[in-house]
Amino acid sequence: MTKISAAITGVGGFLPEYVLSNKELEKMVDTTDEWIHSRTGISERRILKGQGQGTSVMCIEAVKNLLAKKNLDPLDIDMIIVGTVTPDHVFPSTSNIVCDKVGAKNAWGFDLSAACSGFLFALATGAQFIESGKYKKVIVVGGDKMSSIVDYTDRSTCIIFGDGAGAVLLEPNNEGMGIQDFILRTDGSGIKHLFMKAGGSAYPPTHETIDSKEHYVYQEGQAVFKHAVKGMADVSAELLEKNHLTGKDIQWLVAHQANKRIIDATRDRIQLEPEKVLMNIERYGNTTAGTIPLLLWDYEKKLKKGDNIVIAAFGGGFTWGSIYLKWGYNS
Repeated sequence: MTKISAAITGVGGFLPEYVLSNKELEKMVDTTDEWIHSRTGISERRILKGQGQGTSVMCIEAVKNLLAKKNLDPLDIDMIIVGTVTPDHVFPSTSNIVCDKVGAKNAWGFDLSAACSGFLFALATGAQFIESGKYKKVIVVGGDKMSSIVDYTDRSTCIIFGDGAGAVLLEPNNEGMGIQDFILRTDGSGIKHLFMKAGGSAYPPTHETIDSKEHYVYQEGQAVFKHAVKGMADVSAELLEKNHLTGKDIQWLVAHQANKRIIDATRDRIQLEPEKVLMNIERYGNTTAGTIPLLLWDYEKKLKKGDNIVIAAFGGGFTWGSIYLKWGYNS
């Protein structure tokens, strides 16, 4: 019996209209365009504006974009998984809202929280439902409205993050395309370096938590950078070695867009040429779970059927991992 693999057969994306440039941030906090760009590679990021506009708004548009491109009936979708740390509500899930608003009345799903590794973890999870033969069409979304949990008086974090969402369609493949292997890791001891203290059951909202700004992202930049460089680079190298591959066998590195220096370290570790690295951090910043699907959306026309692709991410808490896949189609 031919092995079924889960292949990406389409991508969609959405970015808010409002552009927050480094020059504008210079007016808000003590920083400069040159300082931000030299340390992160970011020049601007998108921000979702408007009262009551949550992450689901972007995820819905990304899924609609995907469905339109593929000429798909939303009633044919079996499942929608959303990777996010900025859901519209504690409940219902963002996936629940997305299923309703795009007309996927026969689908079910859930949100998956793994910070910047959210899409990576969700993609590996969604693939299992395809590989088992249970479902034929699974949509995996990565999206975050980071502007909702960023303190714009904190120059160490507000320069990094932006808003956006991307989505991919997973379908069965028996030609050897699709997800070949993955390695995913977590280390909860990393919580002290990157987390949001309040808002959950341990520290529910109070006047004190709000006054103390505990509902915003807290990050110890140097510690996170050190762990991210090692984690993302090591796991990508381990995945290649496990599958008897070298950098010469890889067509594209699709790395989480948090910091250009972290991406460069991963590229060096697997000995990949610079032109094989997909980048859009300069224009969008770190959209957390949105970065990887937005990269695939931006560069879809460059990707060819059968291309060997390494996807890698590192997120708060800590979470990290790498996926090896063969691209499933020519656009």
